Amino acid sequence: MDPALHDVERPTGLGRGAVVRLLLLAALLVALVVLWRTDHVPDVSSLRARVEDAGVWGPAVFVGGYAALALLPTPKGLMTALGAVLFGFVAGAALAWAAAMLAALVAFWISRLLGRDAVDRLTGGRLDRVDELFTRHGFAAVVAVRLVPVLPYTAINYASGLVSVGVGAYLAGTAVGMVPGSLAYAALGAFGTSPTRLSIGLAGFLAVTLLAAWVGRRMLRGRTGQGPDPDRGGGGG
Repeated sequence: MDPALHDVERPTGLGRGAVVRLLLLAALLVALVVLWRTDHVPDVSSLRARVEDAGVWGPAVFVGGYAALALLPTPKGLMTALGAVLFGFVAGAALAWAAAMLAALVAFWISRLLGRDAVDRLTGGRLDRVDELFTRHGFAAVVAVRLVPVLPYTAINYASGLVSVGVGAYLAGTAVGMVPGSLAYAALGAFGTSPTRLSIGLAGFLAVTLLAAWVGRRMLRGRTGQGPDPDRGGGGG
């Protein structure tokens, strides 16, 4: 196996931490639905009306706040779900994706100010392996690690500023790799306003998350330097 993937490719499914986060998010959304049904929080239409009253400042504040929080190890999936609650599924997903892209770019440059030692500690000593992986596979590697939860989103952002990947490949791979997650969490937020819609949102979330992880793992396996992936019937693609 490619040494660069020795630690990065270890997950064969959703890790325990990822499962716990999914369950916590689901529990929080259920709790919000219960509060909403008992009139302890404003209903969705009232929240969206307030956002609309804010005009262009509503989306602007959301994107800026999301991007700032995304520079820290915060639950970005929950913020994406909130965006869908406030702006609807399509607009919420798009705004969350744009905010995450902004945070990814800012963290990329901040990491160059922090220096290699600080970023290596942040990524748990995996910086050299991520560096080798990105050097060999560039854009495809960025897409793959965004799809597979091998490292936290924030850690990847900071690591990418100090590894051998160009800013163009980094941004392009990030843009593609974050689409499934943005859609999945936005579905939870947009469709979680009633028990039936929440079930639909959870089903969509799980389907998109598992499909994205499967695609990402196939991309990583196809680029280990061990020859073609037998499932693909060809080269690393």
